[in-house]
Amino acid sequence: MRTSLYPAVDELERRARALVRAAPGLLRLHEVGQSRAGRPLWLLSAGHTGGAAPDRHILAVAGAHANEPVGGASALRLAALFAGRPELLLGCAWHFLLCLDPDGARLAHGWQPEEPDPSLTECHRGFYRPAFDLQPESLPMPPGVPLPESATLVRILDELRPVAQFTLHGIEFGGAFVMTTRTVPGVADAFRRTAARLRVPVDRHPVDGPDWRLDPPGVLVLPDGHGAGERDPSGFVAESTWFHPRRHGTLTTLIETPAWAVPAVSDARPVTDPDREAARLGEVLLGRSRELAAVLGTRLDDAVPDDLAPLRDAARELLAVAPSIADSWAAEEPGLFRGYFATRGISARRIPLRVAAMASRALARTDPRAVEILDDLVREWSQELEKTYHLRWVPVATQTALHVRTMLDTARLVGEPR
Repeated sequence: MRTSLYPAVDELERRARALVRAAPGLLRLHEVGQSRAGRPLWLLSAGHTGGAAPDRHILAVAGAHANEPVGGASALRLAALFAGRPELLLGCAWHFLLCLDPDGARLAHGWQPEEPDPSLTECHRGFYRPAFDLQPESLPMPPGVPLPESATLVRILDELRPVAQFTLHGIEFGGAFVMTTRTVPGVADAFRRTAARLRVPVDRHPVDGPDWRLDPPGVLVLPDGHGAGERDPSGFVAESTWFHPRRHGTLTTLIETPAWAVPAVSDARPVTDPDREAARLGEVLLGRSRELAAVLGTRLDDAVPDDLAPLRDAARELLAVAPSIADSWAAEEPGLFRGYFATRGISARRIPLRVAAMASRALARTDPRAVEILDDLVREWSQELEKTYHLRWVPVATQTALHVRTMLDTARLVGEPR
């Protein structure tokens, strides 16, 4: 039987309500805000239900990126675990923001792999990841006005002052890694042990967090004295809800788990000519970007239905920043091992694949000839990724286990109540 195990936005609410009905003294669900389109933002809480407030709160944020639905599944799994084993709460009140971007999640609902044999090509037929300024974990540089979803998350962080904030992410293909806003002894090793038990490769040197300190393999730590601005490899800079709760002493930990595993990202064997490898992967990104630009021309400048405009805007922005991403890689001191180049080679292929997929969806009603060409590129590039990197599907149960185990281990290690 083929099953899609990432819950859609409405299903998140239904399943959360069912959990609350089954454990009414332990779990509760309430609306804490609304999205830009007026969709509810749901907070599922476990633990404290009355009396004196607990000393420690923990917040987990799911669905911050529209193309990463695994976080909601992980939140529901841990809440269900608490219902059966309340001792795992560790004396804390846990809170799960079930989907930070429900508007984006609805537009990305086609990203629904079906087990046991999901198709990378078919998943990309429904791909959507918003433009940078519509991703609610990013806050505008002052004096900008945050998105309603961002403002809701900031308010929750200020009200709860959690000892830990987990942000639950899921990369399409690659390796697992974590990013933490400070070093907590034992967290990195616990994460690596969990990944090893689950047979999920760890990304030795992620492309994310270029300003963060690498604790290899697979751990990035915010360096002391780091400013509030977050720099994406494209050069985009914003405030971030990851950094906001540092004023409360909160540890933020981002947990990234892959849908398709790529063992090559863990490869520590040396590369004989790193400069040549760096030039080659840059040309993959730039060459495919030029191919897309030739196909699209001015097509994305023509009229696109309002409901598809976010797809157009995201595709256009990602294509425009591709050269700056390649420049940022060229400016790096190249790594000396194969895993470094595997990770960047994957990214060089992922970016144009995302552009082709979103541009095809944006033009679906207005330019069938362009859609045909773009769909061919999606199929060709997906198949090339599978062949080049030997992609292996990671069952959703394994993806959520990595999130859940890392959250529980980190919560135990964060320290005594403040």
